[in-house]
Parts: sequence; structure tokens; C-alpha cells
Amino acid sequence: MQKISFYHTAFISYLEENIRSKEPASLYDPILYILGLGGKRLRPILTLMTAEAFNDDYQNALDAALSVEIFHNFSLIHDDIMDAAPLRRGQPTVHEKWDVNTGILSGDAMLILAYQLFERYDATTFQDLAKLFSKTALEVCEGQQYDMDFETREDVTVEEYLKMIEFKTAVLVGAAMKMGAIVASASKEDQDYIYEFGRLLGVAFQLQDDYLDAFGDPETFGKQVGGDIIENKKTYLFIKALEFSNDEDKLELQHLFGINPTDPSDKIETVKQIFQTSGSADATRKEIEKYTKKAFAVLDELSIPESKKQALKLFGDDLMNRRV
Repeated sequence: MQKISFYHTAFISYLEENIRSKEPASLYDPILYILGLGGKRLRPILTLMTAEAFNDDYQNALDAALSVEIFHNFSLIHDDIMDAAPLRRGQPTVHEKWDVNTGILSGDAMLILAYQLFERYDATTFQDLAKLFSKTALEVCEGQQYDMDFETREDVTVEEYLKMIEFKTAVLVGAAMKMGAIVASASKEDQDYIYEFGRLLGVAFQLQDDYLDAFGDPETFGKQVGGDIIENKKTYLFIKALEFSNDEDKLELQHLFGINPTDPSDKIETVKQIFQTSGSADATRKEIEKYTKKAFAVLDELSIPESKKQALKLFGDDLMNRRV
């Protein structure tokens, strides 16, 4: 297996070769734009790594990897429209740079392009990839709906929140890895194990993202620290803080998550303090560790050489420590 940088470079080259502008430019230029905004490309890299973990050439998995990346960015276009988000990776979102109708239609075209890439595989592989893709795409939609529903609910439970982030984020990580295994003709058992590894790691990653949103270093996190607090998002931190807090802090937290001050700095600091003193921050760190360990335990079940298990574990370690 190669270094992460090798897979990243190979994938970007393949993306640039296969995704080009064509007519009507007003449909395809926004697709080029969102795909060109950068990002770590973690999901397609996982597809390529997994194919090689199961003794196949990573190049055979490039179409599946590209499909995963196109789908992920399709979901970002539509998420940004629903969130009325002005920026994506520091640049104007598609609906801001063009308009909402363009964002919707270009996003729809991306979903179709993602499916079309499976047509380059043989019939059996095509069927397995398409079946997994359809299941995953629907779950991502369900996760997004749960997330929207939670905005107006005051009784979101930890179990509901974990299900939401599993569907919205983690299932696509699992699917990206399983696609690599499918292309490599791995056994059904190994396909399921690698999916579970990716799913569990995806949950841990999202929980850590929630934690870093409040307590991360602005220089390394890559996003505005406190963004979830500003947007009154009911993350794992918030739910556990409500569970652990005394009545006074609970009322304060509920009040703060019901207002949108022009200057949110005091709100952010007060909420973070409650997260810390209530024990919510510590509980979140423990949950991240729990899901990470569960993911690594799944690697023991895979029928691949120990060196390749260690390579996947190293990727997981780097991911959870934000080195990739």
C-alpha cells in the first residue's frame, strides 16, 4: 500500500482527466467549481486504499472513488442551499456564486454522474456497487432530515443523535471502503467488516468534529471554532451537558441555544464553560475513544496481511489526530 499523498495525487489527476466543462456550461461549470474547491478527499482515498488492501490495483477503483467524491460534493451543494450557507471551504457556495436553481440542477446532475461511473465495471460489480450506493444515498438523505428535524426539537436523545451522524456522515465512509473491497472482489464477509470499520471510524470522526468545533485550535481546525454553538446545533456535547448540568446551568444553556446575538463571543465562552464543568466535554472525548477502539477492533477480523491492517490503523490514527 502507498502513502496517503500518493493516492491523493493519483485521485486528483483522475478527477481532472474525467470531469471537464461541456455544454451547457451553466450546468457543468458549477460542478467543476465545487469539485475544485479542494478538501482532503478522504473518502475516495479510502476507496483506493481498500482496493489495494485486498490485493487489487488501486487504479481499478478510481471510478468508484470518483463516484464517492462526486456524490459527497453533490450533497454539499444541496446542504448549503438548505442551510443558506454563504461559504464552503472559504469560497462562495454554488448557490451564492450562481443561484439556487443552478445549485439544485447541477447537484442533481452530479448524482446522475456518480451513478454513471459504475457503468464502467462488469455487470456483477456494477450491481453490487449500485445497490450499496442506493442504500447509502438514501441513508444520507435520512440523516440530513433528522438533522433538520432536530433544529426544532428540545428532546433529542443521545441515541437519536448518534443515529443521525451515522446516516449523515459515517455510512458514506463505510460505503467508500466497501466499494474498494467490491472492486477488489473481496469476500462478502470482508466487505462487511471493512464497511463496519469505516462506519465506526466515521462516527468517531464526526464526534471529534463536534468536539473540535468547540475546543479546537482555530489555526488547525480549518473552520470557525464555535460555529455549532452560534447555529444552536444540538450536538453530542449539548445533549450530554443538558443531561449532566444542574437546573441553573441547564436553563442557561437552553436560553443561550434560543438566541442569536450579533456578537456571539460571550455566548460561545459561556456554553464552552458549561460543556467543561458539566462533564460533557470529558464524556464526548470518551465516546470518541470508544468508537475509535471499536473500529480498530474490527480490523482484527479482516483476512488481509497484518501489514495492511496496520496501514489502515495508521490512517485511522492520522485521521483522528487530524494529520490527513
